[in-house]
Amino acid sequence: MRLLSIVSCASLAVLLTACSTAPSTSSAPKEAPSVGKILRLDPAFDALVSKDARIEKVATGFTFTEGPLWRPQNVLWFSDVPGNVVRSVSPSGDVKILIQNAGGIASPGPGALIGPNAMVADKDGAILLCQHGARRIVRVAPDMTMTPVIEKFEGHRLNSPNDMVYRSDGALYFTDPPYGLAKQNDDPAKELKFNGVFLYKGGKLKAIVKDLNLPNGIALSPDEKTLYVSNSDEKKRSWMRYDVAADGTVSNGRLFFDLANAKEQGIPDGMKVDSQGNIYAAGPEGIWVFSPGGRHIGTIQPGETAANVAWGDDGKSLYITASTSVYRIRVNVPGEKALYQTYQ
Repeated sequence: MRLLSIVSCASLAVLLTACSTAPSTSSAPKEAPSVGKILRLDPAFDALVSKDARIEKVATGFTFTEGPLWRPQNVLWFSDVPGNVVRSVSPSGDVKILIQNAGGIASPGPGALIGPNAMVADKDGAILLCQHGARRIVRVAPDMTMTPVIEKFEGHRLNSPNDMVYRSDGALYFTDPPYGLAKQNDDPAKELKFNGVFLYKGGKLKAIVKDLNLPNGIALSPDEKTLYVSNSDEKKRSWMRYDVAADGTVSNGRLFFDLANAKEQGIPDGMKVDSQGNIYAAGPEGIWVFSPGGRHIGTIQPGETAANVAWGDDGKSLYITASTSVYRIRVNVPGEKALYQTYQ
């Protein structure tokens, strides 16, 4: 998640206006207003997103949405980072507040980036949640109680965990940029000398990438042999790919897609893969869709800055969290089902 230079200071000062109503009892998405546009850059894109597909605005009125996660109750959980809250939204657009002060500390004021971010499904119906303010990853139990899971690396506090993904053996990968710190890399509270990608396995935490200046979104290929990481520095906009060893460590880091010459405004952010290995990545002016080989085949543009995506409903709905709204588009190829994830 990256807000600086994307969302204006004035918009960050806007108070939360989203409603808090009871969720719909219906799990079937109702037709929502069609918005935005879809750029088709390669014939391969048509097999993934039908020509009659529509971008729908499911709910709006938020500050900056992130961290979407589909839940077995047929609702989408999502974070509002400056709003410091976790909400749910039903397919029909009913919104409910789930966790206040979800970043782990009370908000010092509008626009602070100390709220919650990414979520992944965990065992026994629980969720892992990244907290910018508390600079840790916590486990949210079904009764909403939160227990810290990862807080420090070699005795030093993390920066602000941002995005994460599970491997099938229970190993957890996550990124740790400084976006939750008021002065980011120059903040006196920053304890790590790098912004890393971490592997948490068997109760042990290991830094596996240290040379990306602003690691952000993260995803695994369906065969779990490739780890994708977005670098969200405006001067070094790119997606990277790494070879994954059997023990979970990575090597051979190289460019997957370079945005150095892109004219579109914005930075790489969160991403997910489908069951065929195609990558749906939040990037400049929308969701960039790549083939497994790194060919940019299409862009889904909801009309505002996109931050992350998640598979929902039956696995063929792509939910998009963006600046003020949550969007949805139906696709033909289901998303890769994450560990502990369930759909309809």
